[in-house]
Amino acid sequence: MTPVSVFSGKQVAVFGLGGSGLACCAALQAGGAQVIAYDDQAPGRDAALKKGFEVRDLHGIDWKQLAALVLAPGVPLTHPEPHWTVKLAQAAGVEVIGDIELFCRERRAHAPRSPFAAITGTNGKSTTTALLAHVVASSGRNAQVGGNLGTPILALEPPAKDRTHVIECSSYQIDLSPTLDPTVGILLNLTPDHLDRHGTMEHYAAVKERLVARSDTAVIAVEDEYTRAIAERLEQRGRNVIRISSRESVSPGIFLDGTTIVRATECDAEPIADLDGIGSLRGRHNAQNAAAVIAAALTLGLTPQEIRAGLSTFPGLAHRLEELGRKGKVLFVNDSKATNADSTEKALSSFEGGIYWIVGGKPKEGGIAPLKPYFPRIAHAYLIGESSDAFAATLEGQVPYTRCGTLEAATEKAAADAEKSQQNQPVVLLSPACASFDQFRNFEIRGERFRELVRAIPGFQDLVSKGLASKG
Repeated sequence: MTPVSVFSGKQVAVFGLGGSGLACCAALQAGGAQVIAYDDQAPGRDAALKKGFEVRDLHGIDWKQLAALVLAPGVPLTHPEPHWTVKLAQAAGVEVIGDIELFCRERRAHAPRSPFAAITGTNGKSTTTALLAHVVASSGRNAQVGGNLGTPILALEPPAKDRTHVIECSSYQIDLSPTLDPTVGILLNLTPDHLDRHGTMEHYAAVKERLVARSDTAVIAVEDEYTRAIAERLEQRGRNVIRISSRESVSPGIFLDGTTIVRATECDAEPIADLDGIGSLRGRHNAQNAAAVIAAALTLGLTPQEIRAGLSTFPGLAHRLEELGRKGKVLFVNDSKATNADSTEKALSSFEGGIYWIVGGKPKEGGIAPLKPYFPRIAHAYLIGESSDAFAATLEGQVPYTRCGTLEAATEKAAADAEKSQQNQPVVLLSPACASFDQFRNFEIRGERFRELVRAIPGFQDLVSKGLASKG
């Protein structure tokens, strides 16, 4: 745990008593603050009471006695409208912050030069966070990994000069962190997302920009108009910016050339790592993640040799193009996290052909029509869940398909067909392009069930290593 001493002797309210909220209560109390905890839901209040925290309805307190309101990231700050606690705090002139901000203040107070990497982006931030933490840890350094990925930041060990914090930050967390100032900040990409919580794309992009705006070094993937503009603005302000790209050469910067990640200066170019054969980093989207990690790791003082060793042993994240293993020549891949067509596009683009595609569930707007350019790579599709009729209509005459209904039937049929395939490297790919809620409580349970089914296939050779699972 990281005790938060910057509010010692002061009264602080914490609203939202999930994992990060309870961690805030513990950290603040350990640092000497008087904590008042509350949640609109009884289970949160009960959890806080069991841990010995004072639980009190914040409607009835004297807000002018508070030094701060610490808000859980899932609670609306601005859109569609501020939560009632936010309105009361603002009326009383009380600042509203989150757990990342508490960590930043504690770090500046006690270990301002401790290594701290913060990662955000619409897509890829969980893999990039896990990969950077793995590379740092494999070099023999102490890596503390968490934030939006896994462990709440204040449940990690405190900042120290020999301890590297690698933290995934959602837009909600950044919005509650006005002085976020990592050693290295990574911004991967920006596409429309969470607009119900941010109002407009411009506001969403502005929130994301805050992660890199105060970074000692800003690593920015310049592959969309928003990130390119952010890189330009920061550079004009005199910030240290490292541009990365998986689509074109950038000089100076770090980019993908074939399967090789290259670091370019104004004078020369140096290959840093070859991703060929690293199954957990398959696909152009993972090349972007790897380029970001290389830029950050070099900034944190790792050598190219240490970085290459870490990349080559990365096990990947569960349910994200997770290579489960093989039966003979057939590769089985769990991409259950792909809950929309955009995510599945990354999976289909990662294989040249011979894809035995398990697809379907609770459909998203637009269906799978955007994936038509990749249909020639699909040997056969196996339809499951509510989306079967709609997806059959899209595939008709373009991709052979079988209505399987359930994941169990689809896995059995896809495995049998792939084993008989004449392809050199057939792949059974679960990449549903749908939410799981018609048949499974979440994508993790769907992916775990697929893993169980695959492991039960006679002759299957398990290659999977357990990875981290993101909360969101």
